[in-house]
Amino acid sequence: MGAIVTPGNIHDSSVLEPLLEKVIEKHGKPVVVAADAGYKTPAVAQYIFENDMTPALPYTRPRTKDGYFKKHEYVYDEYYDCYLCPQGQVLKYATTTKEGYRQYFSDPVQCKDCPFLSKCTQSKEHKKLIQRHVWEFYLEEADHLRHTQENKSIYARRKETIERVFADAKEKHGMRWTTLRGLKKLSMQAMLTFAAMNLKKMACWTWKSPAIT
Repeated sequence: MGAIVTPGNIHDSSVLEPLLEKVIEKHGKPVVVAADAGYKTPAVAQYIFENDMTPALPYTRPRTKDGYFKKHEYVYDEYYDCYLCPQGQVLKYATTTKEGYRQYFSDPVQCKDCPFLSKCTQSKEHKKLIQRHVWEFYLEEADHLRHTQENKSIYARRKETIERVFADAKEKHGMRWTTLRGLKKLSMQAMLTFAAMNLKKMACWTWKSPAIT
C-alpha cells in the first residue's frame, strides 16, 4: 500500500506520518493504525488521534534500572500539573526542553533523608527528575486502548499479515541486503519488490483449485 526508504540514521517513527498520508491519499483513511514498538512515541500517538484514527500499539517494558521505582509509581496530578512520589513528595514543574519534554524536580532537602532515596535516584544532589512529553496524554490513551479486545485482536493480526510480508521480502526477494547505493536506487528496488509481491498475492486470490470429481 505504500513504502518510504530512508537513511539508516532516521528513526522509524519519523516516517509514519508521511507514509500514512500517502496511504490515505491513495486508499482512504484507515480506522485503526497498528504499529510495533518502534512507532510508540508521543508524536505518533498524537498524530493518529488528532486525525480521527485509533492506534493499536504494543506493550513496552519500563526502561528503568532494576531496583529503582518505575515511572508509573510516580502519580501524575493533571489538575496541579505535578508528580507525587511513592513517599508523597510533590515534584514540581520546572521547565520544558526543546524536544517537548516537561521536567519535574523533587525538593533535595526532603529527598536527602528519604528512606527510599536509593530506589529513587542516583543524583548526587539528591534531586529526582521526571520528564513528561507535552503529548504524553495521547500515549497514555493508546495504552488504555491496548487492553480492549478489539485492539488486542487487531494487533495480533500483525504477525499474520505485515510481518509475513517483511519476512518474504527478506528471505525470497533479496531485501535483507542490497548491492545498490543511494536512496533513489533503493527506493526503486523496494517499490519493484513490493509490486512483484502484490502481483503474487493477486494471482493467489484469482487462482481456483481444480474441481474434485
